[in-house]
Amino acid sequence: MKEKIHPTYDFVEAVCACGNKFMTRSTAKTLKLDICSACHPFFTGKQKLLDTEGMVDKFNKRYAKTEGKTLVRKPKTEVKAKAKLARKPVAAAKKTAAKKPAKKAAAKKETKAEAK
Repeated sequence: MKEKIHPTYDFVEAVCACGNKFMTRSTAKTLKLDICSACHPFFTGKQKLLDTEGMVDKFNKRYAKTEGKTLVRKPKTEVKAKAKLARKPVAAAKKTAAKKPAKKAAAKKETKAEAK
C-alpha cells in the first residue's frame, strides 16, 4: 500500500435522531444518523413512522381516497385492447384526409385540361 494517501480510520461518536450515542470507527469526522438499532423497528419490535418530507401524510391522503379498499388493476391485455380501439378512428380519419387532397389534385388537372 502507498503511504500518506489513505484517510485516517479513527474512533468517532455516532449520534442518532432519537438521542442515542455510541462509538464506532469511521473515516468521517462526525456521524449523524436518522435511525439506529435503539429505535429501528427491526430491533425494537415497535412500529415508528419517520415522516421524511411529508411522505407518510401523502400516503395517508391517498389511502383515505380508496376508503380502505384494495384497488384491482386491469389486465394489460384489456388496457391494450381499449387503446387499439381508441386509435382506430384516428387512423381512419387520416386515410380519408389523405384521399381528399388526391381528389382535389385530380379535379385541378381536369379543370386545366378543359381550359386548354
